[in-house]
Amino acid sequence: MRPRSYKPFWLILVAALCAAGVWLYADRVLIPYQISDAVAHGRPRGNLSDLYQHWVGARELLLNGRNPYGPDVTREIQQGYYGRPLDLSRPTDPRDQRFAYPVYVAFVLAPTIPLPFEVVRKGFFWALLGLTVASIPLWLRVLRWPAPLWAQASLVVFTIGSLPVMQGLKLQQMTLLVVALVAIGLALLVTDRPIAAGIALALATIKPQLVWLLLLWLIIWTLADWRRRYRWAASFLFTMAILWAASEWYLPHWVPRFLQAMREYPTYTDAVSTFDKLIPAPWAWVPRVLAVAATLHIGWKNRRLAEDAPAFAATVALTLAVTIIVIPSYALYNEVMLLPGLLLLVRGRQPLWNRNGPGRVLLSFAAVLLLWPWLSSIALAGLSFVLPLRTVEAAWAVPLWTVLPLPVVVAALVLLMSYQRTFAAPPGPGPS
Repeated sequence: MRPRSYKPFWLILVAALCAAGVWLYADRVLIPYQISDAVAHGRPRGNLSDLYQHWVGARELLLNGRNPYGPDVTREIQQGYYGRPLDLSRPTDPRDQRFAYPVYVAFVLAPTIPLPFEVVRKGFFWALLGLTVASIPLWLRVLRWPAPLWAQASLVVFTIGSLPVMQGLKLQQMTLLVVALVAIGLALLVTDRPIAAGIALALATIKPQLVWLLLLWLIIWTLADWRRRYRWAASFLFTMAILWAASEWYLPHWVPRFLQAMREYPTYTDAVSTFDKLIPAPWAWVPRVLAVAATLHIGWKNRRLAEDAPAFAATVALTLAVTIIVIPSYALYNEVMLLPGLLLLVRGRQPLWNRNGPGRVLLSFAAVLLLWPWLSSIALAGLSFVLPLRTVEAAWAVPLWTVLPLPVVVAALVLLMSYQRTFAAPPGPGPS
């Protein structure tokens, strides 16, 4: 009984150590390296907040009636983000930074535009932190996992102490807001509040590339029992209609401008998918197509299941995990979307381990990939107190070695678990 009684204490302590290691690594190793590297290569550094371009675009649209996609607003964004306008004649300057979201993101940011950006930036940091913390019990509700409070506290500390969340908070990345809105929407859906769920999921489309696969599956699921499930869809469509109409009112013909901004995005960022980084061209499209096809196959098989069924939650986790390995962005902060998949694997690890060899191999690999950033961050943070900073900075990339393989392995494990659940269990009741 004695070891068991101390388990909550030790798990929370380990989580706190991991979180401290990641945040100290960022402040003492990663950011100092980025600053010194920028100075050495003459690269500008301004506020470097991913919120800034969208805040400026929202302010100029709502207060001054200017086109947030226009070149004049783009120059203003560059001035704040980098500290000066970019000079394309200088090879070390970044390529660009501009407003590239749907216009209706301005309505989400509207309450902040009268305030100074530094106030908004700090407030948004704490708002994103609070939403990320709140998303843990929401995902547990979606997964039907009645975890004890000490386990939930440990999961919260592990989450805010992870590299993706740390980076998202440092950059004030809207991905954290989108993932929180998805968690809110799905928690409302599984607790029979479909109207509110539709509103939350509509707001999550401020980054449509992050939710398209989830929404596609939810459409399939809804059509399988339209009379019982139409309410969330009607709420979603009504909210989207309001957002689109209001956007058109403020900026006529905004959709072509947004699509043009999306097309130009890869030209000034390293916007390629995880598979594009891992697999030589031109073959990366093959696993992307296969991953999406397998996800939709599982979704089709599970379309009749109720929202409180375990396979429903597993399919949600699968769509989010597959999304981040197929979209044209391998950004670390997007891996926040792995959270429901990781929670699903933590809870269901034992059956997956006992069932077959591939499951054991993938679980072991996933554990190593998951632990590596924490262990290496703790080591580098500790060394930063005893070794010269230049020496420690030379190893700045070590905790990031698992950025590319981790989401692929997690998606593969969730897919394997979903196939086992879907084809081992009898089909659920519902209309044919």
